[in-house]
Amino acid sequence: MQKSKLYFLLKTFDKKEIRDFRKFIASPFFNQRQDVCGLFEILLPCLKEPGEVPGKEVLFQKLYGAAVPFDDHKVRMAMSFLLKLAERFLVQQNFFADDVAVKTRLAEVYRSRNLPKHFERTLRGAQQAHKKYPFRNAAFFGHQYRLELEEYRFNAGRKRLAEHNLQAVTDNLDLTFFAQKLRQSCLLLSHQAVYKTDYDFGMLDEVLRHVEGKGLLAHPAIGLYYYCYRALVQPEELAYFQELKKRLVSEGHLFPKNEIADLYLLAINFCIKRYNEDDRSYLEDEFDLFKVGLERGYFLNNGLLSRFTYRNVVTTCLALKAFDWLEQFLLEYKSKLEKPFRESAYNFNLARLEFERKEYGSALQLLQKSEFKDLLLNLSAKAIILKIFYETGEYGALDSHLDAMQRFIRRKKIIGYHRENYLKTILFVRKLMEVYEKKELAGLKEEIKGAKSVAEKGWLLEQCG
Repeated sequence: MQKSKLYFLLKTFDKKEIRDFRKFIASPFFNQRQDVCGLFEILLPCLKEPGEVPGKEVLFQKLYGAAVPFDDHKVRMAMSFLLKLAERFLVQQNFFADDVAVKTRLAEVYRSRNLPKHFERTLRGAQQAHKKYPFRNAAFFGHQYRLELEEYRFNAGRKRLAEHNLQAVTDNLDLTFFAQKLRQSCLLLSHQAVYKTDYDFGMLDEVLRHVEGKGLLAHPAIGLYYYCYRALVQPEELAYFQELKKRLVSEGHLFPKNEIADLYLLAINFCIKRYNEDDRSYLEDEFDLFKVGLERGYFLNNGLLSRFTYRNVVTTCLALKAFDWLEQFLLEYKSKLEKPFRESAYNFNLARLEFERKEYGSALQLLQKSEFKDLLLNLSAKAIILKIFYETGEYGALDSHLDAMQRFIRRKKIIGYHRENYLKTILFVRKLMEVYEKKELAGLKEEIKGAKSVAEKGWLLEQCG
């Protein structure tokens, strides 16, 4: 039961959803099976508080009585029916959350039943709801298109052809498509850069020319994604990124939180890519975007901050030496990290800060008291310890640490390309320990410069002088 689709789904329900779903399944319009209601009542305590979930045999006894022989099929049918009801409930909740869509669909129903007064009143209500719609993304134009389409169909059905609004129907259909096409193209570009996949962008070039020529960039849903796309494909043109950043800050409130968060991350990843290519000119921009995104809660998902975003913020702050701001950030957002990773992520990133402050003892203590179950985090922690031993001249401890680190890397086959990156780091650190002449050090520096994919490459070059 604990591994069933039903249980996994019900565990995602918040308190209000649990209350509403309870009423939903009690309605004979949706459900006439008492055993399904009973099943939900049995599972309810497990949803509210962590605890042991009853197995099928226990569920069967509680539902049908101990005197009835166990029937696995009967339990599975009750579970299946409750799952279908939960799915229907969520779809219904999702649909009715969009007031414009609900009123537009109701207008369509009245039109199909030939009730003109009902239709006109409902369409006016839908139009009023649309004016109050808080966002100006593709969904806004999609709503407007369907409203215009309903009005056209109503007038056409009553032979009012002189009153047609076909241009408005067409314009809003185009705007919906352009906004969606540009958004999808940005996502394709981002995925393509990471996974080295070639995508066919279809008629994107025609869309770009059209939105430029028709002055459509003033629409946030089109302008933001247009400048995002241009910045990604033409990084040398600084004006595209700067316009994107400006619009993100000034127009972010016109998009749903999950959508604007994706746009912020696209812009931040652009900055990270430039930094990884030794271009530090975007660091301040990246820091600004992180600060605004954090202040507005864009990076929180169900109140939680991804440990990867947490780490990226730290990397940016360390590069800018914004140590005081970073110290406050680490503590403030610690409680917003996922519980299983909270302590390890906090200790690791605080250790990074302490290392940069040259508080080596504090950094070492934080790393040695933590258990890093994530392999890559474990490797990164070992790399910091390596740097501490080197910078403090603890060469005996460093030698032992390098041996242990090398054995760890060779033993963990799943590390992939990180394996070679860190093995090269170990090799170069050993060479650093053996170099005494300036001439040899200069030669080693050139060797490190020419090497590809080396973990801690910047630090290694710093040690060469």
